[in-house]
Parts: sequence; structure tokens; C-alpha cells
Amino acid sequence: MRAARLFSLEARRLLRGRLSLLALLLTALSPLAGLTFYRPIDPVTTLDGCLANPSLAGGLAGGVLFGLLAIHECDRARRARVETLVDAAVSPLVYALVRLLALLAFAALALGLTMLAWLPWTAWTAGGVFDLQTYLLMYLVFMGLALPLCVLLGGAAYQFTRRQDLSIVLFAALCALSLTVWAEEWQLCFLNPCVWAVSDDFTNFRILRSVAYVRLTWLLGLAGVWGVSWLCVRRYGKGALGSLLRAARRVYRPAVALCLLAACGWAYAAQPFVDHSNPDLTAMTFYEIPFMEGVTCLSRTADVRPDVNAGTVWGRATYEFANASGREQTVALAINPGYEVTSVKANGADVPFHIGDYQESNWALLQATLPADAQIELEIVYGGFPQEWNVSETMQGSDEISSRYICLEHASLAPYILNAEAEGGVLPATIEVTLPTGMTAIPFGTAEAEVVSENGDGTATWRYEDEGPGGILYAGDYVCADVEAAGLTVRFYYGRKHQGIMEEAGAADAIRAVAEYCAAHYGAPSFVPDGTLKLIESRVSGGGYATAGASLADEQDFTAANLSDAAKGGMAGEVMIHELVHQWWGLGCMFDVADPSGAWSAEGLTVYTCYRIVKELYGEAYAQEHYVEMWRAAVEGYARNFYVRNPEYLAALPEEEQLAIANSLSQIRQYSEMPLKILKAEELVGGEAAMDAILSGLFNRELDPMYPYLTYADFLAACGLTEEDLSLETDLSL
Repeated sequence: MRAARLFSLEARRLLRGRLSLLALLLTALSPLAGLTFYRPIDPVTTLDGCLANPSLAGGLAGGVLFGLLAIHECDRARRARVETLVDAAVSPLVYALVRLLALLAFAALALGLTMLAWLPWTAWTAGGVFDLQTYLLMYLVFMGLALPLCVLLGGAAYQFTRRQDLSIVLFAALCALSLTVWAEEWQLCFLNPCVWAVSDDFTNFRILRSVAYVRLTWLLGLAGVWGVSWLCVRRYGKGALGSLLRAARRVYRPAVALCLLAACGWAYAAQPFVDHSNPDLTAMTFYEIPFMEGVTCLSRTADVRPDVNAGTVWGRATYEFANASGREQTVALAINPGYEVTSVKANGADVPFHIGDYQESNWALLQATLPADAQIELEIVYGGFPQEWNVSETMQGSDEISSRYICLEHASLAPYILNAEAEGGVLPATIEVTLPTGMTAIPFGTAEAEVVSENGDGTATWRYEDEGPGGILYAGDYVCADVEAAGLTVRFYYGRKHQGIMEEAGAADAIRAVAEYCAAHYGAPSFVPDGTLKLIESRVSGGGYATAGASLADEQDFTAANLSDAAKGGMAGEVMIHELVHQWWGLGCMFDVADPSGAWSAEGLTVYTCYRIVKELYGEAYAQEHYVEMWRAAVEGYARNFYVRNPEYLAALPEEEQLAIANSLSQIRQYSEMPLKILKAEELVGGEAAMDAILSGLFNRELDPMYPYLTYADFLAACGLTEEDLSLETDLSL
């Protein structure tokens, strides 16, 4: 009862204190920083700008404010020179614990008020992509968990040093480490977590789990550190060491602190989100495993059951082998490093298996013994939480498993055979996946999935026939729009939350216009072998790719902000056209991005093609006004730019400022300068028809497998021109 009364008094004192109320007010206002000067995420989706950045900024600013408040409150009795009186009235250990609990409760109040204050504005700004669950989770994880971390850190610093100035220095040093040295270490940056983008149309549970795991790991560690510092609270006139030795007489006190520190160390080492693959990206160890002699794989099947609540996968894969060698063999399969194998059976009998510690390219090696039988049915039961490749540890989130989006690639879908040849060179595969009702299964390729059973428990089982040792599966709450154009059938899958934006942008009309123009002028991309293309909107992942029968379009291409980008078109429908043209220039024909500051990229030919399409749709005057004149204005502005004319001043700026300015300037070169040069080349080669023939030849050229990219030199050679021929009046160098 005495502790409860002390807590009540301490909490009420915080609610009346001017400095504590100021900290609360500034914390509630701190998300403003994420809308102005502190933007850890370069906004590519709507929620990046109106939710993720404000909540991340709130976590940083609010955490610093509450850490400093904790130090100030710990020093209050010493500043007022009443330490002796306070220690006589109440045990210093009890008071330190009560003060901590009061500060944590005050931090919870600040978080609650911040969330209430920003809810209406965020809902109004996000519009149709607003989701209350996402709002609450992001503020709780990105901001809420940062406040107790800093309270513990500030309190521990003071209890060790017993000096306000030294405590502030220690607190500031650790915060600075998180913001600088540890910024690219996803498990160490406790104040500024590695969040590179969040999704509008789908879900963000994967990145939220990752950030929450890091924050909870730090909470365990800092709680342990605070526990040790609590034992150092000065008593009986002793110093830090003497007080610690006296307080530690009750063994449970240091035991709890040590258990917390041990739990932190275990959680850090056992993190389930990122694998431990060989950092050498050129390593090809698994592909060098020799094939089994006399063994062929006849078929494979998989029964895959994602748990959308836990974000895990359970599966049973079956492989049919013909063994003509008459002896035992060892089959090698790749599996996601986060999965465990619970059983391996051959013809119904358990067989030895082993998963090695070495990992490469997001694969772990599963080896199992095949018996000497002539016909073998190998059954593998596996499952777990899929880990992401460590090369993208600061860009986590692509392996999302939720009720609105699933992505399972190759070894994350089912074990991938490494050392068995397929009979006749083709390995047939039958995949079944059980999903919540309302989700659509979309194999990435020519295969088509269909529902084979409604299970009566809110799930449905989909089945599709495919080929090969692996495969990619997307699933989600998708809308499908079928578009027929120029002999092509485009099945466009996009998130249901995006339906209003897609209809407003005229997605079907844009697909039709692009398909008809590009198919007529350049031909179908190589990944549309039978005239049918699945165009799938993925969760924001940083880019797209293509294979036979399917192409991936990143969510960021279709956000409201992107569809209003004037550099890509005068209105949403034109920006949609721009993004779809990338199916030809960018995916159908690849460009080397080794020099992101150069003018030559997929964007130049894409913008030029959009100009030609818009010219056909809306007339020459419209295309001239909204494209050519805008290109010229942008290029003239580029030529007058201070940093372009005085590059030595750019080099003197901080690295972040240099990067931001360089990115802005490179966009002008790619989106405006290059289209102008292509337009000039069109005039020099004899007009649109001649340029169409040149581009068609480049698009359909025979590729060099060692360097399949279209270069500026290739373009100039096809046109019979030189760089000097295409110099603009501003004399910009490529």
C-alpha cells in the first residue's frame, strides 16, 4: 500500500510539473518533425509520408525528451539538497522503482494523447488507404516502444553516475551511436529503426514484427542495465560499489538483472528475421553440388499452409525419384534458413537427414539419404518463420505473410532440388496452397491456380500445375482486371484497397493504350510467349521483375503521390501509362543502373514512348505543351542550377545533402534531358517512322548473355549518330 501511495503522489507531481508537462506537449507535437525536417523514409507510398515518418520522428524526439526528463527527475532531490530527508522518509531503492514506474506511466499517457491528437489528421490525409489497425500498430511500435527505452537509459545513466551532466553525456552518446555508427545495423539502432518503406494496399506486419523485436530486445537489455544501476543507488553514505554489494545481499535482485541481460543476449543472437548467408555474393557453392548418378526426379508436389496470423508456413513436399544406380544416394535440397524439418521419409520409412550451418543466397542445405530402391517417394515435412536474405537486412518486409498479402519464393515455398536431373529435362510440379477465403493465389508464371475445395473453416485450397524445381507464389486480397489489346490478354492484379485510385486513373484504358502502341511498334516482350500476361502489383519492394507469362509491378508505381508526378505525365492516367511502358523499356529491355547519376536509363525511352502514346491519344498540341515544353524548361533550369555550374560547392556539402541534390539532378537528366535527345535523334534519322524502326530493332536485338543491357552506345550506333550530334543548346554532357 505504501508503494501504491508513493506511485500516486509521484504521478500527480509529474502531472503538475511544468517541465514534465512541457515534455508531454513537445512529445505530442513531435510527429511534426516527420512532416518537415526529419524524414527517415523517402516517401514512396501515402502512409510513408503521413504515418510512418511522423511516428518514427515521434519515437526519436519523444524518446530523447523522456530520457532527459528521466535524468532531470532522478536529480531533483539532489538539486533541492533534500536527499538526506527523502532517504530518511522512504527507502532510496523503493523510491527509485516508484519514480521509474511513474515516468513509464507518464510516457504511456503522452503516447495516448499523441495518438488521439494525430488520428483525425492521419485519417483525412491517408484517405482510402487509412487503416486503424495499421495506425495504432505503427504508433505503438515506432513511437511507443521508444519512450520506455529512453526512460530506462536515462535513469540508468544517472543511477550509475549520480551526476546530471555526465548522465546527459552518456545518454547523448548512445543516442548519437544509434543515429550514426549503428544506423545500418538493424539490431543496434534502437532509436531510429531500419524502416525503408511501408505499404498502403497490403499489410506491414513483417516490418512491424522486426522493429518490435528489436525494441523488445533493447527493453530487456536496458531493463537489466537499469536493474544493475538500481543496485548502485547510494545508501548509508556508501559509493556505487558499496551500495551494490549491500543491495545484492538479497540474491533475487542481481539474479533478476542478470536474467534480463541474458535474455537480451539470447534474443539478439536468436533473431528469426534475417539469415546468416555468406556475404560473398559471388559464392555459388550450392550450384556446384554434383548431380546424383543414375537418379532422376519424376515429379514433385507440395501442400503449403501459411499461418497468416503468426506469419509462418507449414508444408509437406513430396518428390518422386527413379533410382537406377542400385545404391543409396544423398539428395541435396535448398530450404529457407528459418525453416525446420520435422520429418523426412522415403517410401514411408524415416531416413537420416541433416541441415547444415552454412547458408548462401538465403538458402540452407538440407541433405537426406535416398534408399537403393528403384522407385522412391520422398516426403519432407517442414515449416517455420521465413528469414530474409541478410543483404537486405535494412530493407525488410518483402516476405510478408498476412491475411491480405503473401509472397513465397522458391525455397520459402517448398524445398528446392539441387542435385537431381528431371526426366526429359522437365520437372512437373503440383502445388496446393490453403489460404483464407477472400485471398487469391497467383503463381508467378504461366500457371493458373483454381480453388479445389472450400474447407468450412474460413479457408480455401488452391491448386496449380507448374514446372521446375522451384517457383514463386503471390497471394492477397486482389482485384483482377482483364484487358484485351493488340492480341494480348493482360490480367492485371492489384490490391483491393487501391481499387478507387486504379479506377480513377483509368487502369484498363492505360493498359490497353500501352499494349496496343508498344506491341505494334516494338512487339511483345519476351516474357509474353503465348499472348497472355499476368501483371501483378506487389507489396512495396523497391522494383519489379518478369518471367514467362508474368510481370511484377511495384506498389509504389501506383500510389496516389506517384500518379500525380508531373515528371511522368500530366494526369494520373498518363503516369499509369508511364509505369506500364516499363514492361517494355526496363523489363522487356534492360538497362544497366551502375551509373545512377547518368542521363541514359530506362526512363528516357519510357518518357519518350509516353509522349508518343499521348500524342496519338490527345493530339500534337497537348503532347508538345505537357511533355516537350516541360522537358525544355527542366533542362534549362538544370543548366542554370548553382551546383551544376559550381560543382566544387556541392562537394563541400554534407554527404546526405549531396545525395539529395544529386538524386534530384539525375532525375532531371533522365526524365527530361534524355527524352529531348531522343526527340532530336528522331529528327536527325528522318522522323517517327524511322525512329520506330530503330527502337524496334534495339528491342528485338540478339542479347549478349554476359551483358544483356541496352547502352547509350548501342542507341547511337543504331541511329548512326554521335554524342555530339545530340548535344542540346545547354551543352550538357551525358
